[in-house]
Amino acid sequence: MFSIRQERLFSLEEILEMSPKESYPLLLEPLNITPLLRVVSKRAFLGAPTTLNYSAMIYSLFIRVIERIPTIKDLRKRLKNSLEFRFDCGFTMADAVPSESSYTRMIQKIKGSSALEKIQNELVSQAFQEGFIDGDVIAIDATHIEARDRKPEKKKDEEIPVKQTSKKRGRKPKSEREKWLKEQQELEENRPLFEKKIEAQLPLDFKTIEQQIPQDPHWGIKKNSEGKNVFWFGFKGHLLVDCKSQYILKSLLSSGNVNDGKMAIPLLKALHELHPQLKPSYSLLDAGYDYSSIYQQAKAMGSRALIDYNPRNEQLPEDKDKYFCPKCQEGHSYRYDSYDSRYDTLKYTQPKECKECPLKENNQCQKVFKVKVSSDPRKYTVPARGSGRYFELYKQRTAVERVNAYLKEYFQLNNIRHRGNVAKVDFEFSILTYTLCKLAVDRLNKFKRIAAA
Repeated sequence: MFSIRQERLFSLEEILEMSPKESYPLLLEPLNITPLLRVVSKRAFLGAPTTLNYSAMIYSLFIRVIERIPTIKDLRKRLKNSLEFRFDCGFTMADAVPSESSYTRMIQKIKGSSALEKIQNELVSQAFQEGFIDGDVIAIDATHIEARDRKPEKKKDEEIPVKQTSKKRGRKPKSEREKWLKEQQELEENRPLFEKKIEAQLPLDFKTIEQQIPQDPHWGIKKNSEGKNVFWFGFKGHLLVDCKSQYILKSLLSSGNVNDGKMAIPLLKALHELHPQLKPSYSLLDAGYDYSSIYQQAKAMGSRALIDYNPRNEQLPEDKDKYFCPKCQEGHSYRYDSYDSRYDTLKYTQPKECKECPLKENNQCQKVFKVKVSSDPRKYTVPARGSGRYFELYKQRTAVERVNAYLKEYFQLNNIRHRGNVAKVDFEFSILTYTLCKLAVDRLNKFKRIAAA
């Protein structure tokens, strides 16, 4: 009996280390830059003729990310010094190297359009049609991005103290309470969307929410692995990733002070509206997204949200364990048995220890527990918390963390060079370049499998 040698498949790191003559055609072949050319090209025939090669300039911005060239200044230097690199980007001998101002004006035009987003959506649809995206299990996570903007200085001028009116303690009288409630309601309605509660996003569509996402750099805070607070000034990148293929299905950029949980519903709505062909069965998120509204949005899409439980100073009931499984009188946890979709109930059966329990003869222990998932979606999930199937599914959430690491290590997500809202262009170029590389790797591996068959 002989052994069959399995062909080694390409990885993302290997394609980035290939020579430019081999890698650039593979990476840029599926890229349709027509939406970008419509944005940056001259629309009227009047006036001075266009002397810039916009196609080559656009390709050079993608190659800048692939080659990890930090700035536009360094990109121009490389174009000037290397004739081969200039040809690889698409420039001809007759084309002059564009100035930094030309690149800046082009990036400003791209900033005011949704061309990069359209190209990303096209690539995701293309990867799905070619069978590279499964879409059955998705994961959402956020990552911090430091800005190039100058951090705001603390105000040194001492503010003149204003004498505050004394507030009466206790419940307000009925005559004043109605007026006070109306004032509070008006204040709540006039707040920006991302200062309201998360449930305010549920009735809105994705485009309406997207227009109100704050994107100015701001101070952000998070806890590191040691439990200490870490501060940064900048943005947050929010990713929705297919766990099996590690494709980025949707990405959003927000200010650094935006709560992670407030960006989950826009991501889920975007997936549902922009890619209706993708129907995820499970959505995996960490404890920072433990809100009832997110469970509700996932259910509306036909997906089951599996989110780490966040206690928020809530005390566990005495008759339940840490996974909210019922406990017998001896303190043993019941075992998750099955889920009944007709009645939306979880079934728990007696643990093994109850077989030899003296209380069994007196029928003092309940054999089966049934709990409705809708009674508390945060505590009761499908499959139930603590079950083997739950842990097996939740392990796949690490896919989104790996994608975050890839973006920062290989695609310059931690090297945002532009300030203010223009930083979104750098963010989208990083996401789009990653998708191009992922699609090229999958196509190469598919070709190798067919050739080996």
